[in-house]
Amino acid sequence: MKQISEKEAQLKLSSLCAQGEHCTQELIDKLNKWEISEDAQARIMEYLTKNKFVDDARFCEAFVKDKIKYNGWGRKKVEQALYIKRIPRSISDPVFEEIPDDMYLEKLRPLIKQKYPTIKARNEYERAMKLIKFAMGRGFDMRIIRMCIDEADELADD
Repeated sequence: MKQISEKEAQLKLSSLCAQGEHCTQELIDKLNKWEISEDAQARIMEYLTKNKFVDDARFCEAFVKDKIKYNGWGRKKVEQALYIKRIPRSISDPVFEEIPDDMYLEKLRPLIKQKYPTIKARNEYERAMKLIKFAMGRGFDMRIIRMCIDEADELADD
């Protein structure tokens, strides 16, 4: 890979950030890949932050809402993804507090409803355990899962 200058790296990252939200860690990973020195990285990141190209709080808000709304992820799975991106909980927790339970329920209900008839189980307890395992794999909280399973049980009883 051709060595790029500090100015070129700054320009590339500015352009990248202008196209969509990115977190600090993603940009640092790119700078490391481009073998930019640590002091140059610090200058570039300072420029990007000062000029509002990168803002982890703004990124976090967009990321959380997109992953829940479009990917159908639960809170736990989104938290794990943010942890990998090194977004501190001090930034992510307030964003999660703003998300109403209805948003999670809106995503989990159809998944449970679709999955419910396909599960082969000897009894309702076994079916519930399989549904819980399925929903937890999607990152949903136990409280939200219970609400959806109870609703699914009621629909199945009708």
